Amino acid sequence: MDKGRTYTLAIANQKGGVGKTTTAVNLATSLAYMGHKVLLVDCDPQSNASSGLGVRLSPDDPSFMSFILDQATFPPLQQPIKDLPLWLLPSHPSLASIEWTAGEIDEREFLLAKRMQLLRKYCSFVIIDCPPSLGMLTVNALVSADAVLIPIQCEYYALEGLSLLINTVKKIRLRWNPSLKINGIVFTMFDRRNNLSHQVVNEIKKHFPFYAYKSIIPRNVRLSEAPSHGLPVLFYDRHCPGAKAYLALAEEFLRESFKLSRSGVK
Repeated sequence: MDKGRTYTLAIANQKGGVGKTTTAVNLATSLAYMGHKVLLVDCDPQSNASSGLGVRLSPDDPSFMSFILDQATFPPLQQPIKDLPLWLLPSHPSLASIEWTAGEIDEREFLLAKRMQLLRKYCSFVIIDCPPSLGMLTVNALVSADAVLIPIQCEYYALEGLSLLINTVKKIRLRWNPSLKINGIVFTMFDRRNNLSHQVVNEIKKHFPFYAYKSIIPRNVRLSEAPSHGLPVLFYDRHCPGAKAYLALAEEFLRESFKLSRSGVK
């Protein structure tokens, strides 16, 4: 990552329920809390990143979908928390229709990439919350991104899903985005009392030693409650373990993202 340019990070995992949106919202918020200008792009038809920040759109409101289909000259950004340098490009469940809406568009894998320059000028970091699939929306995010961050739930099938996603990243690099890197793997929903959690962390560190973040996100009730209040955990309970973990992750992310040693997928 070069200082002075916008860094675009896709947060992706084709498995659902791994803490992907929680990581997108709270990493973006933590970076903004540290004074960085951050844009969070809700690329998921479930729109949980939007609702988790208290933003709920009606079907006719300008959204991520209207923006990437070039129906809006300017991105319909919102600033969900006053005085925090965090902006949101919100989504709506109607985004699920884009698979057939954009089916006849040439180079549909580049819909977001062609519009990305309009987003990058607003901030130092663009963070894209991807849907829990490897469909067109996730491909668009990966084609547009500098790097991908992979949240991994500390459970039995984590390694199997990780291998599939890394293979997808390799294919994206070969076909559309040769500069795409893996920024790292972050462990989520870690239960220190559970032997399986420790086994998953150790196994992934064994197979992917250069990618695993040291900061680990614990299983935390306050972290789970925050989205229902339309708040990131830092503004719901800044002293809880979940908030502290995401601040630590943001600090580590800033250090690691400026290093040149992460050269991408091996």
